[in-house]
Amino acid sequence: MQVPRFPADEAVRLATLRSLLILDTAPEERFDNLTRAAAGFFRVAIAVVSLIDTDRQWFKSACGLDVTETSREVSFCAHAILEDDAFVVEDALLDPRFADNPLVTGAPNIRFYAGAPVKAGNGCNLGTLCLIDRQPRKLEPFEREMLVDMAKLVEIELLRDPPA
Repeated sequence: MQVPRFPADEAVRLATLRSLLILDTAPEERFDNLTRAAAGFFRVAIAVVSLIDTDRQWFKSACGLDVTETSREVSFCAHAILEDDAFVVEDALLDPRFADNPLVTGAPNIRFYAGAPVKAGNGCNLGTLCLIDRQPRKLEPFEREMLVDMAKLVEIELLRDPPA
């Protein structure tokens, strides 16, 4: 398993994430609507709004998954925040970076992963909107574009004031 490296802007990224005061907050319908829509549109088992903290990935919203966080070192999303575009793993069992990852070899049995970065106004990648499935698959070019577009909708919700 390849442990994800830290982004070059890690200190600024973490300060930006913490300034939003969103970590460990209650579920919100505005994020749950987006993960349900993503899971349905892409026909995947799991869709998550994941935020990458110091040593964990925390889920603001998860459709199809009952946990609220995992370790950063096993996180696919921690790899995805290193990219400016969607990060796609078509078959995690065939990818040496992930083949022995406990999230692949055990629950939730990830085989397919696609994550688009969720950015702050300063350009830092705070987390992802990600898609997970238990079977390998490809992401068509228009689907990649749609995932990036949906991640931008997450950004809008993340960066606006919480509803009253």
